[in-house]
Amino acid sequence: MPSLADATRGRILFGGDYNPEQWPEETWAEDVRLMKEAGVTTVTVGVFSWARLEPAPGMREFGWLRRLLDLLHAGGVEVCLATPTASPPAWLGRLHPGTLPVTADGTTLWWGSRNQYCPSSAAYRRYAGALVADLAAEFADHPAVVMWHVNNEYGPVCHCEETAERFRGWLRDRHRTLEGLNSAWGTAFWSQGHSSWATVIPPRSAPYLPNPAAVLDFRRFCSDVLLECFTAERDLIRRHRPDVPVTTNFMTLYPHVDCWSFAAAEDFVSLDSYPDPADPRAAVYASLGQDVARSVGGGRPWMLMEMAAGAVNWRPVNRAKPAERLRLEALQSVARGADAIHFFQWRASRSGAEKFHSAMLPHAGPDTPQHRAVRELGRELGRLGEAVGGEVAADVAVVLDWPNWWALEQRGRPSERVELPGLLLAWHGALWDEHLTVDYVRPDADLRRYRMVAVPNLYLADDPAVDNLVAYADGGGTLVSGFLTGVADGNDTVREGGTDARLRAVLGVHPLEWRPLGEESVPLTGLDGAATLWSEALRVEEGTEVLARLADGTPAVTRRGRAVYLATLPDPALLRRLLGGAAAAAGVRPEVEGLPDGVEAVRRGGLLFLLNHTGAAVRIASGAGRHEVLTGRELPPDAELGPYDAWVLR
Repeated sequence: MPSLADATRGRILFGGDYNPEQWPEETWAEDVRLMKEAGVTTVTVGVFSWARLEPAPGMREFGWLRRLLDLLHAGGVEVCLATPTASPPAWLGRLHPGTLPVTADGTTLWWGSRNQYCPSSAAYRRYAGALVADLAAEFADHPAVVMWHVNNEYGPVCHCEETAERFRGWLRDRHRTLEGLNSAWGTAFWSQGHSSWATVIPPRSAPYLPNPAAVLDFRRFCSDVLLECFTAERDLIRRHRPDVPVTTNFMTLYPHVDCWSFAAAEDFVSLDSYPDPADPRAAVYASLGQDVARSVGGGRPWMLMEMAAGAVNWRPVNRAKPAERLRLEALQSVARGADAIHFFQWRASRSGAEKFHSAMLPHAGPDTPQHRAVRELGRELGRLGEAVGGEVAADVAVVLDWPNWWALEQRGRPSERVELPGLLLAWHGALWDEHLTVDYVRPDADLRRYRMVAVPNLYLADDPAVDNLVAYADGGGTLVSGFLTGVADGNDTVREGGTDARLRAVLGVHPLEWRPLGEESVPLTGLDGAATLWSEALRVEEGTEVLARLADGTPAVTRRGRAVYLATLPDPALLRRLLGGAAAAAGVRPEVEGLPDGVEAVRRGGLLFLLNHTGAAVRIASGAGRHEVLTGRELPPDAELGPYDAWVLR
């Protein structure tokens, strides 16, 4: 199977999205010249070019793309060639209205933006497949093409009749019979039973709360139907070049598809990452996405498909990004497993919805601090070939499951304030503050190699997941579980007793009542800190130690052997101490002891990355004779790492 290594060939790839169809052709030569001067190795071409490639049904306008690829190849710039199927042309929606997505309330979403397609539409798939087949036949052997990028940020959802029919087929495969469907969905509630498949529809706008099991299955279906679209295009490309790797891109904390399933179908994983420069915890957010990208790809190197050279255009206030932060974000990605760093985009667009989104080549041109920072980054990445292919080791695993995410955040739960991204960021941030690198794992993954497994939340836990966590804990592993875990089975049916009995036995507690908190925090006794977001009436079994209680005596943090249960979300400082203490007791140690807060240390292969995410210089005992790869200098035993600066040590 091809991999990212087939494209990198011992280099960190550097470049970005290139949209030459937005510019006069005479601009292209200048672009290639400036790319070469900036150290660009690779550009992604054609992501949103369907209307240019197929201006009318069946017409092919490939000449401009061939001239472009020839020019890039002559200039020494390689190409990640994209299929343009994320943004169909207007003529497709006009001629085939069934290709347009329909919302849950029956509203048709029209052309004029992007992503206006129904993934279940046979007409959409037919036109998309025909264009991709012709693209692959035309360009698969072009010497500039070193990888393929399919579609973009998969996520469209449709509730139309064609989707309904495909959804019924998916449900037949999953539940076999109407009796099986009715049982799994608990349709005895509110007289929702189905006596005919014809009454089974996608969850559409209804007078009150929809059936949660139906909503969950529809989320699963939407992910699967998008995966069908991806694999169909991937297979068309592979018919011509099975040796060239194929990818598509996720985003940090991306809820639209099950990234575990998608990653298994890709040759390598790609990530779009846009931490907010105004967020003091931006480095935590970015590292979470990077660790997930590496993990869903099985630990293999991944590609940063999109990052911003400066400000984005879609936040209420779009802050400029200082040059040193640009560099730091890129090096953080390399540290956590990226072998390719790409931006959106190469040249800033003068028209359209993203004309105020930054680019490697900004509106003000190449003689700008922003472009000079891009050039310098290209030079530095050229010195990091030693990192390519290196593995990132972690002794801590964090459980992440997309169906659990979809189930947890439906309406009708004890608290709408409980959201998985917030819990993940809190737990990941606590471990990051302790300078610990983590892997993310499926609930049924082999956990034996990890010294500690953290479960921020696993509300939806099927039998294999429960058995796996119990076996890990019974085998002597350190298990730290968050609240509302093991409550429902894979069909979102609450377990007998309110929580799975096997987990109750391992954790030594039985939640008797869920008591979510509002905005307030509640002081704890036994540990210095406070409870936030959640609390429970908790029965503590014999042999279980209570580490912290609410003021009224209700247990909030417990420990039974090597299993810790958090019946609340502790405040950040206490959560850090709890997770850090559990990791230390399990024998987990940071790469560098005694680092100041905000300084990140990640080992990748034979290199140690030290990244200072603070605005102040810090002194670090690096060890005499350590070689700093980016500058080539030998560091003294006690050296100063500047604000927003980074070292790569050998």
